[in-house]
Amino acid sequence: MRLRDKVALITGGNSGIGLATAKLFVSEGAKVAITGRDQKTLDAAALELGDEALVIQANVTDQAAMERAIVATVEKFDKLDVVFTNAGTGYFTPLGGTSAESFENILNVNVTSTFLIVQACLPHLKQGASIILNSSVQNVDGKPRLSAYAASKSALRTMVRAMASELSPRGIRVNAVSPGSIDTPIWDNVAPSPKEKKNLYNRLKRSIPLGRVGTPLEVAYAVLFLASDESSFIQAAEIVIDGGATGAMMGAPIYNQ
Repeated sequence: MRLRDKVALITGGNSGIGLATAKLFVSEGAKVAITGRDQKTLDAAALELGDEALVIQANVTDQAAMERAIVATVEKFDKLDVVFTNAGTGYFTPLGGTSAESFENILNVNVTSTFLIVQACLPHLKQGASIILNSSVQNVDGKPRLSAYAASKSALRTMVRAMASELSPRGIRVNAVSPGSIDTPIWDNVAPSPKEKKNLYNRLKRSIPLGRVGTPLEVAYAVLFLASDESSFIQAAEIVIDGGATGAMMGAPIYNQ
């Protein structure tokens, strides 16, 4: 088992990439704590993860709640080895139609909370610990109407490098995963009905060289690698999981029809 005797904290672990990662971590021998906002999905996640998992209702923007969640994790499992800051939000913020509050909310959820969570975890992390931030291919794609989301994910990519420089003397690794089009609930914001989502995915497939949308588990495997000792010499790196959409865009079906 690749994570035997390791303890992991995953924010937003009640659905999508976070839940897929939590389940994979458990199967690989880790003790896992997850946080999330919605009690119903947390309860469902608890059933899937089993009695050994710690499930905590907490909003990542509530600093006191997250600090309590971190303390609870260490109290239950005696240590903390892996932190996956997965929780995030995203929606359209078009020029000329976005309030300051709406823009700042995305930065608060995706960036500020990530920094503060990592900071709160530091006293519990020892040499060999792994911190993984969930960025996005939107940190380079330049998609219209996503200025706030793109800015937040670009911030995470550069934050990884700054944190890695700061934490390398302590033997703590900091890396990022950057998913592309993955079948997760975040798409509900732009395609709320099954028909709309099907049409959206069909459009997305045309821009992906591998010709399909990815799965949360495919991202989870990359997170597992960064959490495990197999990646012990990988620092300040970004693993892109997007079916080639950014690195080989000319291989996408839209360019070959």
